[in-house]
Amino acid sequence: MRGLDLGTTPVFLQATTRRVSCPEHGVVVAAVPWARAGSRFTAAFEDTVAWLVCHATLSVVAVLLRIAWRSVSGIVTRVVAERAGAVDRLAGLRRIGIDEISYRKGQRYLLVVTCHDTGRVVWAGKERTKQTLRRFFDDLGAERAAALTHVSADGAEFIHTVVAARAPRAVLCLDPFHVVAWATTALDEASGGLCPPLPGRTA
Repeated sequence: MRGLDLGTTPVFLQATTRRVSCPEHGVVVAAVPWARAGSRFTAAFEDTVAWLVCHATLSVVAVLLRIAWRSVSGIVTRVVAERAGAVDRLAGLRRIGIDEISYRKGQRYLLVVTCHDTGRVVWAGKERTKQTLRRFFDDLGAERAAALTHVSADGAEFIHTVVAARAPRAVLCLDPFHVVAWATTALDEASGGLCPPLPGRTA
């Protein structure tokens, strides 16, 4: 089993474990405190990989730690699965932002909810629809939805409709990016395209 390197020297751990009979899973190898089930790496090694992936690309992490990129992907999946059940990302939300992000060359979308106080993504769901946003509020619950004070979003009508119904006490705000974009478009239209372009924006 691969452990964290000792300087530039790769470290491998070898240990003898017992096979046990589990009423639910049948005969399996007994768990050890220093590795996750089904893994060929120590828990410390996997935690390090997961942290590095937050700061570098998957391929860079694979080269740095001398493992296959598929191993990096598997490690991230195991670490996230373990931590997901231990952390309630929806606890204590007060100010949130709702937006969408495209993937697969813009053919599909995720609806993403972030916490403005921590800057972290707290929820994501497939497709930018009322049904998706309602699932978020179902997960959040009526009591925590009532505690929301501010919700920022773009001008999508479905977001405004759902937020007004599920978090009526929250102030609905328009995010600055879309406000500037709309204002710029309005100025272009009012001036007949005679306004000079903004820095970084082509005419």
